[in-house]
Amino acid sequence: MHTIYVYVLDTLADWELGYALAELNSRRFFKRDAPQLAIKTVSYSKKPISTMGGVEITPDCLVDDVVASKTSTLLLPGANTWNDPHHAAIVEKAGELLSAGATVCAICGATAALADFGLLDARPHTSNGPGFLTMVSPGYKGSALYRDEPSVSDGGLITASSTGALLWTKHIIECLGVFQADTLESWYEYFRTGESEHFFALMQTLPSGDGC
Repeated sequence: MHTIYVYVLDTLADWELGYALAELNSRRFFKRDAPQLAIKTVSYSKKPISTMGGVEITPDCLVDDVVASKTSTLLLPGANTWNDPHHAAIVEKAGELLSAGATVCAICGATAALADFGLLDARPHTSNGPGFLTMVSPGYKGSALYRDEPSVSDGGLITASSTGALLWTKHIIECLGVFQADTLESWYEYFRTGESEHFFALMQTLPSGDGC
């Protein structure tokens, strides 16, 4: 069993998690032998949070419940509230996860939180444009490893800009190994371009009766 921990906090950017959660929860394009996944929302308290879109989410578990192992993946969405000191615990936990060989996936404002903790200083990464992390994270020392791309995957660390959610999701799915390679490529090209040929190619990669 692989556990996907989704950190939730007030003003969470709904769209940044949309592709990833929809595909990982629905399993609609999973390959036959894909590993089982458990998706759990996590926060610093059990108090409900309100996303940027006004959706209320009550966390399933607390930061201390997150298991740092190779079968854990942590999703850190963007939000306007990352400066709240309550979130320091999950950033520290992200460091533990990376050290344990787990996967940490941060997008938009969450990348700044990792930069503050020094987790981007020694690994290729991206964020909301060149200079952003230097501007918002005074202690950031990783500018030489910054990549001006929508999403960057470096082993167990997957980062993205606020507009990079689609490629970020592709990298997450690829890391988890739950799609066939041709399924993932057709899925990505269809949602990237909107061209119907990629939708039909996607359907052809699935066993008969699967898909939407």
